[in-house]
Amino acid sequence: MRNVLLVSVWMSLVGCGQGDNTLERISGPTMGSSYTVQYVRTPQGPVPEQVKREVEAVLEGVDQRFSTYRSDSLIETFNRLPGNSCQTMPADVLDLVRVGEQLSQQSDGAFDLTIEPLLDLWGFGPQSRMEKVPGAKALASARQRVGHGHLRIVGEQLCKDAPVQVDFNSIAAGYAVDLVVERLNALGVTDLLVEATGELKALGRKPDGSHWKVALELPREDRQIAQQVLALDGFGVSTSGDYRHYFEENGQRYSHTFDARSGKPVKHDLASVTVFERSTLMADGYSTLLLVLGPQDGWDFALRHEIAAVFVTRVADGFVSRSTPAFEQVKP
Repeated sequence: MRNVLLVSVWMSLVGCGQGDNTLERISGPTMGSSYTVQYVRTPQGPVPEQVKREVEAVLEGVDQRFSTYRSDSLIETFNRLPGNSCQTMPADVLDLVRVGEQLSQQSDGAFDLTIEPLLDLWGFGPQSRMEKVPGAKALASARQRVGHGHLRIVGEQLCKDAPVQVDFNSIAAGYAVDLVVERLNALGVTDLLVEATGELKALGRKPDGSHWKVALELPREDRQIAQQVLALDGFGVSTSGDYRHYFEENGQRYSHTFDARSGKPVKHDLASVTVFERSTLMADGYSTLLLVLGPQDGWDFALRHEIAAVFVTRVADGFVSRSTPAFEQVKP
Protein backbone atom coordinates (compact mmCIF):
# COMPACT_ATOMS: atom_id res chain seq x y z
CA MET A 1 0.00 0.00 0.00
CA ARG A 2 2.88 2.36 0.59
CA ASN A 3 6.54 2.94 0.00
CA VAL A 4 8.69 4.81 2.48
CA LEU A 5 10.79 7.54 0.89
CA LEU A 6 12.26 9.24 3.94
CA VAL A 7 16.04 9.21 4.29
CA SER A 8 17.53 9.90 7.69
CA VAL A 9 20.61 12.13 7.83
CA TRP A 10 22.92 11.11 10.68
CA MET A 11 24.81 14.33 11.34
CA SER A 12 26.97 13.07 14.25
CA LEU A 13 29.19 10.08 14.76
CA VAL A 14 28.21 7.31 17.16
CA GLY A 15 29.98 7.59 20.47
CA CYS A 16 30.89 11.27 20.18
CA GLY A 17 29.78 13.35 23.09
CA GLN A 18 29.66 16.62 24.95
CA GLY A 19 30.61 16.50 28.59
CA ASP A 20 29.31 13.32 30.21
CA ASN A 21 26.73 12.67 27.50
CA THR A 22 27.41 10.54 24.44
CA LEU A 23 25.53 9.83 21.25
CA GLU A 24 24.77 6.14 20.86
CA ARG A 25 23.38 4.29 17.86
CA ILE A 26 21.78 0.87 17.64
CA SER A 27 20.18 -0.83 14.65
CA GLY A 28 18.93 -4.15 13.36
CA PRO A 29 16.36 -5.91 11.18
CA THR A 30 12.64 -5.54 11.76
CA MET A 31 9.37 -6.07 9.91
CA GLY A 32 11.08 -7.10 6.69
CA SER A 33 13.26 -3.98 6.74
CA SER A 34 15.36 -2.35 9.47
CA TYR A 35 15.33 0.03 12.42
CA THR A 36 17.80 2.58 13.75
CA VAL A 37 17.79 4.36 17.09
CA GLN A 38 20.08 7.24 18.00
CA TYR A 39 19.90 8.57 21.53
CA VAL A 40 21.81 10.67 24.00
CA ARG A 41 23.20 8.49 26.74
CA THR A 42 23.62 10.15 30.14
CA PRO A 43 25.75 8.76 32.98
CA GLN A 44 22.64 7.53 34.79
CA GLY A 45 20.88 6.31 31.65
CA PRO A 46 20.55 2.78 30.22
CA VAL A 47 23.46 1.14 28.41
CA PRO A 48 23.14 0.39 24.68
CA GLU A 49 22.65 -3.33 25.31
CA GLN A 50 19.57 -2.66 27.43
CA VAL A 51 18.22 -0.15 24.93
CA LYS A 52 18.62 -2.67 22.11
CA ARG A 53 16.78 -5.37 24.09
CA GLU A 54 13.92 -3.04 24.93
CA VAL A 55 13.58 -1.71 21.39
CA GLU A 56 13.63 -5.13 19.79
CA ALA A 57 11.10 -6.47 22.27
CA VAL A 58 8.70 -3.69 21.26
CA LEU A 59 9.27 -4.27 17.56
CA GLU A 60 8.88 -8.03 17.84
CA GLY A 61 5.59 -7.53 19.66
CA VAL A 62 4.28 -5.26 16.91
CA ASP A 63 5.36 -7.74 14.26
CA GLN A 64 3.67 -10.62 16.08
CA ARG A 65 0.40 -8.75 16.31
CA PHE A 66 0.21 -6.85 13.03
CA SER A 67 2.36 -8.53 10.36
CA THR A 68 0.67 -9.92 7.25
CA TYR A 69 3.94 -11.62 6.26
CA ARG A 70 4.05 -14.18 9.08
CA SER A 71 1.40 -16.84 9.36
CA ASP A 72 1.48 -16.90 13.18
CA SER A 73 0.63 -13.22 13.68
CA LEU A 74 -2.63 -12.34 15.35
CA ILE A 75 -3.95 -10.45 12.35
CA GLU A 76 -3.15 -13.28 9.92
CA THR A 77 -4.99 -15.69 12.22
CA PHE A 78 -7.96 -13.34 11.98
CA ASN A 79 -7.57 -12.98 8.22
CA ARG A 80 -7.90 -16.74 7.74
CA LEU A 81 -11.28 -16.81 9.48
CA PRO A 82 -14.40 -16.97 7.31
CA GLY A 83 -17.11 -14.32 7.32
CA ASN A 84 -19.32 -13.97 10.40
CA SER A 85 -16.38 -14.73 12.71
CA CYS A 86 -14.86 -13.01 15.73
CA GLN A 87 -11.48 -13.15 17.44
CA THR A 88 -10.37 -11.73 20.78
CA MET A 89 -7.68 -9.10 20.21
CA PRO A 90 -5.34 -6.98 22.35
CA ALA A 91 -6.46 -3.43 22.98
CA ASP A 92 -3.92 -1.88 20.61
CA VAL A 93 -5.08 -4.01 17.67
CA LEU A 94 -8.61 -2.76 18.24
CA ASP A 95 -7.31 0.80 18.60
CA LEU A 96 -5.58 0.62 15.21
CA VAL A 97 -8.76 -0.77 13.64
CA ARG A 98 -10.52 2.32 15.00
CA VAL A 99 -7.82 4.54 13.48
CA GLY A 100 -8.39 2.78 10.16
CA GLU A 101 -12.11 3.39 10.47
CA GLN A 102 -11.49 7.08 11.14
CA LEU A 103 -9.26 7.42 8.08
CA SER A 104 -11.72 5.49 5.94
CA GLN A 105 -14.59 7.73 6.98
CA GLN A 106 -12.58 10.91 6.50
CA SER A 107 -11.57 9.89 2.98
CA ASP A 108 -15.01 8.57 1.96
CA GLY A 109 -13.60 5.06 1.70
CA ALA A 110 -10.49 5.81 -0.39
CA PHE A 111 -8.28 4.65 2.51
CA ASP A 112 -9.14 1.16 3.73
CA LEU A 113 -7.37 -1.37 5.93
CA THR A 114 -9.08 -4.31 4.21
CA ILE A 115 -7.46 -4.01 0.76
CA GLU A 116 -5.24 -7.09 1.11
CA PRO A 117 -7.30 -9.14 -1.40
CA LEU A 118 -6.70 -6.38 -3.95
CA LEU A 119 -2.97 -6.25 -3.20
CA ASP A 120 -2.71 -10.02 -3.67
CA LEU A 121 -4.76 -9.94 -6.86
CA TRP A 122 -2.60 -7.27 -8.50
CA GLY A 123 0.67 -8.82 -7.31
CA PHE A 124 1.66 -6.51 -4.44
CA GLY A 125 0.43 -8.44 -1.38
CA PRO A 126 1.82 -11.16 0.90
CA GLN A 127 -0.07 -13.88 -0.99
CA SER A 128 0.82 -12.57 -4.45
CA ARG A 129 1.84 -14.90 -7.24
CA MET A 130 2.75 -12.43 -9.98
CA GLU A 131 2.22 -8.80 -10.93
CA LYS A 132 -0.54 -8.55 -13.50
CA VAL A 133 -3.69 -6.66 -14.45
CA PRO A 134 -6.61 -8.84 -13.30
CA GLY A 135 -9.69 -9.56 -15.33
CA ALA A 136 -12.98 -7.85 -14.58
CA LYS A 137 -14.47 -10.96 -13.00
CA ALA A 138 -11.53 -11.53 -10.64
CA LEU A 139 -11.51 -7.87 -9.68
CA ALA A 140 -15.23 -7.88 -8.93
CA SER A 141 -14.79 -10.98 -6.77
CA ALA A 142 -11.92 -9.43 -4.79
CA ARG A 143 -13.88 -6.24 -4.21
CA GLN A 144 -16.58 -8.28 -2.50
CA ARG A 145 -13.99 -8.98 0.21
CA VAL A 146 -12.96 -5.35 0.71
CA GLY A 147 -14.60 -2.72 2.87
CA HIS A 148 -13.98 -1.40 6.38
CA GLY A 149 -17.73 -1.54 6.95
CA HIS A 150 -17.47 -5.33 7.17
CA LEU A 151 -15.50 -4.97 10.43
CA ARG A 152 -16.91 -4.31 13.86
CA ILE A 153 -15.62 -4.34 17.42
CA VAL A 154 -17.65 -6.20 20.04
CA GLY A 155 -16.13 -5.81 23.48
CA GLU A 156 -12.61 -7.25 23.18
CA GLN A 157 -13.33 -9.00 19.91
CA LEU A 158 -12.74 -8.02 16.30
CA CYS A 159 -15.54 -9.37 14.11
CA LYS A 160 -16.26 -9.49 10.39
CA ASP A 161 -19.44 -10.21 8.45
CA ALA A 162 -17.55 -11.04 5.23
CA PRO A 163 -14.22 -12.82 4.60
CA VAL A 164 -12.22 -9.57 4.67
CA GLN A 165 -8.51 -9.42 5.41
CA VAL A 166 -6.96 -6.59 7.42
CA ASP A 167 -3.64 -5.08 6.33
CA PHE A 168 -1.99 -2.73 8.84
CA ASN A 169 1.03 -1.93 6.67
CA SER A 170 -0.15 1.65 6.19
CA ILE A 171 -0.04 2.46 9.93
CA ALA A 172 1.78 -0.28 11.89
CA ALA A 173 5.32 1.05 11.40
CA GLY A 174 4.36 4.52 12.60
CA TYR A 175 2.69 2.96 15.61
CA ALA A 176 5.84 0.92 16.29
CA VAL A 177 7.95 4.09 16.32
CA ASP A 178 5.60 5.71 18.83
CA LEU A 179 5.81 2.63 21.07
CA VAL A 180 9.61 2.60 20.95
CA VAL A 181 9.76 6.30 21.83
CA GLU A 182 7.36 5.71 24.72
CA ARG A 183 9.42 2.78 26.03
CA LEU A 184 12.69 4.70 25.85
CA ASN A 185 11.15 7.75 27.53
CA ALA A 186 10.11 5.44 30.38
CA LEU A 187 13.77 4.40 30.70
CA GLY A 188 14.80 8.02 31.02
CA VAL A 189 15.92 8.52 27.42
CA THR A 190 14.49 11.88 26.34
CA ASP A 191 16.79 12.95 23.47
CA LEU A 192 16.45 10.51 20.60
CA LEU A 193 15.71 9.81 16.98
CA VAL A 194 13.85 6.55 16.28
CA GLU A 195 13.37 5.13 12.78
CA ALA A 196 11.65 1.90 11.76
CA THR A 197 11.14 0.90 8.10
CA GLY A 198 11.49 4.58 7.19
CA GLU A 199 8.99 6.08 9.65
CA LEU A 200 10.68 8.19 12.28
CA LYS A 201 10.30 10.51 15.22
CA ALA A 202 12.75 12.95 16.80
CA LEU A 203 12.71 14.34 20.32
CA GLY A 204 15.12 16.70 22.07
CA ARG A 205 18.62 17.41 20.84
CA LYS A 206 22.01 15.87 20.28
CA PRO A 207 24.81 16.22 22.86
CA ASP A 208 26.17 19.35 21.18
CA GLY A 209 22.77 21.04 21.47
CA SER A 210 21.93 20.84 17.77
CA HIS A 211 18.64 19.48 16.44
CA TRP A 212 18.18 16.09 14.87
CA LYS A 213 18.08 16.42 11.09
CA VAL A 214 16.47 14.36 8.36
CA ALA A 215 16.38 14.65 4.60
CA LEU A 216 13.37 14.29 2.35
CA GLU A 217 14.14 12.24 -0.72
CA LEU A 218 13.46 13.51 -4.22
CA PRO A 219 11.22 10.96 -6.01
CA ARG A 220 13.79 9.24 -8.22
CA GLU A 221 13.64 5.61 -9.31
CA ASP A 222 17.37 5.29 -10.01
CA ARG A 223 19.00 6.72 -6.89
CA GLN A 224 18.43 8.57 -3.61
CA ILE A 225 18.76 12.36 -3.74
CA ALA A 226 18.06 14.63 -0.78
CA GLN A 227 15.47 17.23 -1.72
CA GLN A 228 15.35 19.11 1.59
CA VAL A 229 17.08 18.79 4.99
CA LEU A 230 14.95 19.57 8.04
CA ALA A 231 15.58 20.00 11.75
CA LEU A 232 13.02 18.18 13.90
CA ASP A 233 11.87 18.10 17.50
CA GLY A 234 8.69 16.39 18.68
CA PHE A 235 7.34 15.29 15.32
CA GLY A 236 6.78 11.94 13.70
CA VAL A 237 7.44 11.84 9.97
CA SER A 238 6.16 9.56 7.23
CA THR A 239 6.57 9.67 3.45
CA SER A 240 4.47 7.65 1.01
CA GLY A 241 5.21 7.43 -2.70
CA ASP A 242 4.34 5.42 -5.76
CA TYR A 243 7.53 5.43 -7.81
CA ARG A 244 9.42 2.35 -6.60
CA HIS A 245 6.76 -0.35 -6.23
CA TYR A 246 4.98 -0.68 -9.55
CA PHE A 247 4.83 -2.74 -12.71
CA GLU A 248 4.15 -1.98 -16.35
CA GLU A 249 1.90 -3.84 -18.75
CA ASN A 250 1.11 -2.85 -22.33
CA GLY A 251 2.76 0.51 -21.78
CA GLN A 252 0.65 1.31 -18.71
CA ARG A 253 2.20 1.83 -15.28
CA TYR A 254 0.41 0.32 -12.26
CA SER A 255 1.33 1.60 -8.79
CA HIS A 256 1.12 -0.34 -5.53
CA THR A 257 -0.99 2.50 -4.08
CA PHE A 258 -4.69 1.57 -4.25
CA ASP A 259 -7.93 3.48 -4.08
CA ALA A 260 -10.25 1.08 -2.25
CA ARG A 261 -13.29 2.68 -3.90
CA SER A 262 -12.27 1.52 -7.38
CA GLY A 263 -10.20 -1.51 -6.41
CA LYS A 264 -7.46 -0.27 -8.74
CA PRO A 265 -4.09 1.46 -8.45
CA VAL A 266 -4.28 5.24 -8.39
CA LYS A 267 -3.73 7.18 -11.61
CA HIS A 268 -2.48 10.68 -10.94
CA ASP A 269 0.70 12.77 -10.93
CA LEU A 270 1.30 12.89 -7.17
CA ALA A 271 4.68 11.17 -6.70
CA SER A 272 5.06 11.44 -2.92
CA VAL A 273 3.63 12.99 0.23
CA THR A 274 5.48 13.60 3.48
CA VAL A 275 3.42 14.23 6.62
CA PHE A 276 4.57 15.64 9.96
CA GLU A 277 2.44 14.86 13.03
CA ARG A 278 3.07 14.61 16.76
CA SER A 279 1.79 11.03 16.44
CA THR A 280 3.92 8.97 14.04
CA LEU A 281 0.96 6.62 13.74
CA MET A 282 -1.17 9.42 12.31
CA ALA A 283 1.67 10.68 10.11
CA ASP A 284 1.90 7.17 8.67
CA GLY A 285 -1.82 6.91 8.01
CA TYR A 286 -2.24 10.41 6.61
CA SER A 287 0.70 10.09 4.22
CA THR A 288 -0.97 7.07 2.64
CA LEU A 289 -4.42 8.68 2.63
CA LEU A 290 -3.15 11.84 0.91
CA LEU A 291 -1.24 9.84 -1.70
CA VAL A 292 -4.39 7.86 -2.50
CA LEU A 293 -6.49 11.02 -2.84
CA GLY A 294 -4.02 12.59 -5.26
CA PRO A 295 -2.57 16.05 -5.93
CA GLN A 296 -5.73 18.13 -5.68
CA ASP A 297 -8.10 16.16 -3.44
CA GLY A 298 -5.19 15.28 -1.15
CA TRP A 299 -4.12 18.92 -0.98
CA ASP A 300 -7.65 20.05 -0.18
CA PHE A 301 -7.95 17.36 2.52
CA ALA A 302 -4.64 18.45 4.10
CA LEU A 303 -5.79 22.08 4.17
CA ARG A 304 -9.16 21.20 5.73
CA HIS A 305 -7.55 19.10 8.44
CA GLU A 306 -4.56 21.44 8.95
CA ILE A 307 -2.05 18.69 8.19
CA ALA A 308 1.62 19.61 7.87
CA ALA A 309 2.61 18.03 4.58
CA VAL A 310 4.93 18.33 1.59
CA PHE A 311 3.49 17.28 -1.80
CA VAL A 312 5.79 16.36 -4.70
CA THR A 313 4.02 16.21 -8.08
CA ARG A 314 5.31 15.05 -11.45
CA VAL A 315 5.45 17.64 -14.22
CA ALA A 316 6.78 17.47 -17.76
CA ASP A 317 10.36 18.43 -16.87
CA GLY A 318 10.67 16.90 -13.41
CA PHE A 319 8.93 17.54 -10.10
CA VAL A 320 7.19 20.39 -8.32
CA SER A 321 7.09 20.56 -4.51
CA ARG A 322 4.68 22.55 -2.35
CA SER A 323 4.03 22.64 1.39
CA THR A 324 0.83 23.23 3.32
CA PRO A 325 0.62 26.26 5.67
CA ALA A 326 0.76 23.92 8.69
CA PHE A 327 4.25 22.80 7.62
CA GLU A 328 5.63 26.09 8.98
CA GLN A 329 4.75 24.92 12.50
CA VAL A 330 7.12 21.95 12.18
CA LYS A 331 10.31 23.97 12.22
CA PRO A 332 11.83 24.12 15.73
